[in-house]
Amino acid sequence: MHVSMTDAKGQLTDLVRRAEAGEEIIPTRHGHAAVRLEPVRTVPDRAARRAILDAIRTSVAAKPSAGPSAERSQDFLYGAPE
Repeated sequence: MHVSMTDAKGQLTDLVRRAEAGEEIIPTRHGHAAVRLEPVRTVPDRAARRAILDAIRTSVAAKPSAGPSAERSQDFLYGAPE
């Protein structure tokens, strides 16, 4: 959504709410885009990043479950042979 700076001044609270909800808000000056309103994305702290990495390492280290044999793998895609 493009909105002039003059209009944005009177609607700032509403525009911020809309930007927080994911809508792209671009205030313009003399018809040209000046800035973009977007929500602040929080950066995870060190402990949160560590927990994510540990979870990934654990899931990768887990032994994969046995799947169908190679000779039957295409049956899933194309249907069982008749």
